[in-house]
Amino acid sequence: MSLADTAGKIAGMEIRGAGRIARAAAEALADHARTVTAPGRDAFVAEMQRAGSVLCATRPTAVSLPNAVHFVLHGCEAAASAAEARESVLSRAARFIADSEAAIARIAEYGARHIPDTATLMTHCNSEAALACILEARRLGKDITVYATEVRPRNQGLLTIRTLNDANIPTRYIVDSAARSYMNEIDLVIVGADAITVNGAVVNKIGTAQVALAAHEARTNLMVAAETYKFAPRTLLGELIPIEERAGAEVLDPAVAASLPFVTIRNPAFDVTPARYVDLIVTEKGAIPPNLAYIVIREYLGWSIDEFQKTFVIHHQDQD
Repeated sequence: MSLADTAGKIAGMEIRGAGRIARAAAEALADHARTVTAPGRDAFVAEMQRAGSVLCATRPTAVSLPNAVHFVLHGCEAAASAAEARESVLSRAARFIADSEAAIARIAEYGARHIPDTATLMTHCNSEAALACILEARRLGKDITVYATEVRPRNQGLLTIRTLNDANIPTRYIVDSAARSYMNEIDLVIVGADAITVNGAVVNKIGTAQVALAAHEARTNLMVAAETYKFAPRTLLGELIPIEERAGAEVLDPAVAASLPFVTIRNPAFDVTPARYVDLIVTEKGAIPPNLAYIVIREYLGWSIDEFQKTFVIHHQDQD
């Protein structure tokens, strides 16, 4: 698949889910590196940085995307030749993809331990990491039932309930606004993340913050399952994560919208859950409270502030 094709599929949500997006970006960079016919090292590096910027521009909120691009292209500037730079991109892309897939397995192992032997769970959106925890708990013989939300307007919940159904897990499919109505029946809420900030706030699919607030009010614990590459290093610099707003046509038919000239459709794709509503973040390195997010960025991502400032990755715009 060409770089442009991959970028289009990510932007159009044919490829979705932060982990899947990150792996697709790594693979696209590797494929692009194989086809670049630059005359020298500098031209090759410049073209790969351009390709990375194209990918990063497709979905501004999912920090897994720029983190994946940064990881794959890191160090190619130091290569002595175009051939050496190409080999660096190919090897780091393969490593990222392998590490990403292994991370899901470790998160599943750790996350399943935090699920009671008999439990009613709730999940929101279609998180690969969150589902892995649930599926592993089922594999271990735990007696679980899951409430899964619809996830308007793109209905990602349908993907979730198909996965749960295929695993023979009893599932209740509910509209997003019913989350509080059933929260008193829930033992644990499990969600994924598209980004986690230095202070432990979680950026995830729109509606997550409302589910988290309902869980907090009902004294139901909320667990976030997320790979370490979903932590947002640039929040160390005080940058805020931009919240992507998608086309109004996803919410309301354009013909209907045209008949309502005084109506403006707002369609944010993500929201921010404050750290105080998160009880635990499960990563492939282990489970941490949200206030230790800085440690993940410093120790496991291992990038300095100076490096963040110099990186080619698109700078995020501050938002209110």
